Amino acid sequence: MSDPAKLKVVKQVDRPDILFSIARLPESTQLYVGSSDQRVYSFDAFDEKSKPQAFVGHRSYVSGLVLTDSGQLVSGGYDGRLIWWNRESRDQVRSLTAHQKWIRRVDVTPDGRTVVTVADDMVCRLWDAESGKLLRELRGHKPQTPHHFPSMLFCTGISSDGKLLATADKVGHIVVWEISSGKKLKELDAPKMYTWDPKQRIHSIGGIRSLAFSADSRLLAVGGIGQIGNIDHLGALARLEVFDWQKGERTHEFPGDKFKGLFERLIFHPQGKWLLGAGGDHNGFIKFIDLDSKKVIRQEKAPMHIHDLVVDENYNRIYAAGHGKVVVWEMDG
Repeated sequence: MSDPAKLKVVKQVDRPDILFSIARLPESTQLYVGSSDQRVYSFDAFDEKSKPQAFVGHRSYVSGLVLTDSGQLVSGGYDGRLIWWNRESRDQVRSLTAHQKWIRRVDVTPDGRTVVTVADDMVCRLWDAESGKLLRELRGHKPQTPHHFPSMLFCTGISSDGKLLATADKVGHIVVWEISSGKKLKELDAPKMYTWDPKQRIHSIGGIRSLAFSADSRLLAVGGIGQIGNIDHLGALARLEVFDWQKGERTHEFPGDKFKGLFERLIFHPQGKWLLGAGGDHNGFIKFIDLDSKKVIRQEKAPMHIHDLVVDENYNRIYAAGHGKVVVWEMDG
């Protein structure tokens, strides 16, 4: 019954690489992971005889993976390319230059028909999942920080009804869009997730790294890191804020109490039982929050810095990818 109190690691797969993204074939334990070695790998998380199969085509880190309505795998990378794959043959179905800079996130609408990408060119693009046709460009983020350095567009969040899209950047600026029209609905800011050092390094760090809508689309969770003292490291507590985005009000603020680093991924339970967050710095963490009581109900050190995770259909099993590992948790209640 998806009880965080029963959280336990049930599987750990060691890897020689860093994994930045993960996707899972529905109703299965078949996983796809995006690697720092420029490849996508497929394997069964619970089959000891399942050897990872490589998809070769990217020229840099594979930063995003999604599955479309037709069952094709789509990957995005730091090379700016978006590749459609035949999962069985591992052949490329389509490859295109989607962005002029690093793709930071690849997402897909709940119906699997629209692929969403964001990159450091500060543009969000929507693609037809079947044909690869560009449907729409969304431009709502400034290309430079207030201190005239290049900004970065890190993440997306899509509502469960597929109507809303949120994007967020390095300086803590958030835009909520209507997917069908491309209309900008709301702008929000979480400035405490951005750190500027004007003295020693003359450099900035931080940014919003994860977004998630509640099941009723009323709340928008925003994850990143707090104010950093030493910007050469992720030496600040992981920070989470929640907004009633239509009202433009911040409803919750969790500055962190234990784990340092970035919230890399956020997922709401569909019945609102908890908000799951994960990430890390040199180490990793996994955390469950009850928004009704405004309390952390479970937080644990993870075996690695987590870059991405997915949950199964029952929200009972969690698959996470990160530095040198794939880890599976279960919550048997």
